Amino acid sequence: MGIARAIAGIVLLVIGGLWTLQGSNVIAGSAMSGQSHWLYIGIVVLVAGIALLIWSVRERRRP
Repeated sequence: MGIARAIAGIVLLVIGGLWTLQGSNVIAGSAMSGQSHWLYIGIVVLVAGIALLIWSVRERRRP
């Protein structure tokens, strides 16, 4: 269960990072580029990914 949670966290980090960069217009060329709501959605997804990774690491450390 911890490995699946870590993989899901990594996927959320990648997707959230992409959406954040597109929303802030760092990555141009799509309909999402420069749209501030994608910036906010990306940040929320990034935080969710970080939370999943922290949760999976803490679960592994428990005896």
